Amino acid sequence: MAGERVKLEVTEREGRGSADSRRLRNEGLVPGVLYGRGKTPHPFVVHERELRRALSGDSGLHAILDVVVGEGTAYPAVLKDYQQEVPSGRLAHIDLHEVRLDQPIQTQVAVELIGEPAGVKEGGVLSQVSRDLNVEALPMEIPDHLELDVSGMAIGDTLRLVDLPAQEGVTYLDDPEETVLATVTMPTVFVEPEPEEVEGEELEEGELPEGEEAPEGEEGEAPADGEAAEGDSGGGEQQQQSES
Repeated sequence: MAGERVKLEVTEREGRGSADSRRLRNEGLVPGVLYGRGKTPHPFVVHERELRRALSGDSGLHAILDVVVGEGTAYPAVLKDYQQEVPSGRLAHIDLHEVRLDQPIQTQVAVELIGEPAGVKEGGVLSQVSRDLNVEALPMEIPDHLELDVSGMAIGDTLRLVDLPAQEGVTYLDDPEETVLATVTMPTVFVEPEPEEVEGEELEEGELPEGEEAPEGEEGEAPADGEAAEGDSGGGEQQQQSES
């Protein structure tokens, strides 16, 4: 929803440094800086609760903030940057940039995919490649998001920026042919490799591999039982003849 304006009351910040910033955050305040067109940066503090309220409306981070410093004039501004504490996620610092409502600005807008692709119903996988696009428009015409209908995508289809419907008053700054928004592909199947077989000739029973020798005392064939008995008996007969 473009064109939302939210009033944000802030207070001038007097202190500086990391120690002062920690003190402010412990008190529920968020330090920030308002940058203007050719003006000196203006440090301020704002209640975190009020800041979250201002940035959680229909326009989200693209809301036009009417920043009121003390009792002074309201300055239309947009969120330029913000930092969060880790791991709490609390806002630690913000940068706001004053804008003119009659001059276009450049910013990033999120892309949301709408619908379920036909290819997904057939087993394909939907992937969103680009989630943000660079656009240019008047501050009040910046959309909070861009919608891309993917219900007609089949397996193997790709949607690019050129396929995104045009928005009145919004200029897309990225390359329309090179900027890929979404794809539908077949799921990746992991195939376990088969174990490799060791090349070589099969050995017959009792045969040693080439280059190996038999252990000592095992070379040759052992004599048969009958042969060993004959040798023993022959030696006995010769001993008896010599005695006689």
